[in-house]
Amino acid sequence: MSGVTEKYLQLEEQLKPFRNIMNKASDTILDQEVSSYPIFVTSKLEINIGVALVARDPQKKLDWYIHASTLEELHTKNIVLNDKLDEFRKVFKDPTLNLCLLVLSDLGAQFIFLPRE
Repeated sequence: MSGVTEKYLQLEEQLKPFRNIMNKASDTILDQEVSSYPIFVTSKLEINIGVALVARDPQKKLDWYIHASTLEELHTKNIVLNDKLDEFRKVFKDPTLNLCLLVLSDLGAQFIFLPRE
């Protein structure tokens, strides 16, 4: 198993307790027509993007900050650039079936999709 695959599986396992929170936040973003592209920014460092859902707390074995955001916010903050918007929309998976995460880690910044449970 590659290091990237192993880290992905570790991340998926670490985020399991927060799937319900992320599902509800995604539904709210969609239902209130805030955006058709909910994105969850996860990082081990404190970030200033979106709305905080989960705060990192090593004493409670919480390794990640999780913030709810949208494609529109990431575009406004120049995280997703103009020339990548259409391409991003094409690969974006159905948010009623998947959670889109922007993972900021020692591997860099990566978008990944996790199936909703």
